[in-house]
Amino acid sequence: MQKPSKPYDNKRIFWDVDPEKLVFEKRASFIIERVFERGDVEDIRMCRRFYGDEKIGEVLLNAKFLPLRKVYLASAILDKPLTAFRCYTLRQLNPELYPY
Repeated sequence: MQKPSKPYDNKRIFWDVDPEKLVFEKRASFIIERVFERGDVEDIRMCRRFYGDEKIGEVLLNAKFLPLRKVYLASAILDKPLTAFRCYTLRQLNPELYPY
């Protein structure tokens, strides 16, 4: 399968920055975290083909925040336990208030 020309397809993921000025290799951590946080399945697939699972795993295991459902998705994709993810461990250390 051919490597895509960019790691995402939707401009809505990067609504707050100019996507044309992003340097994909230099800002890889920012792009990977943002694609996993706000992208859909196709965006995540493109990101995996662009960066590879090794780079994706390195970035996501050290990310400070990801939505919980995306942590579960990353855990399944990378075949890593939830406790290996920094954002999951930080979430456990800072529990949320009970929703009454």
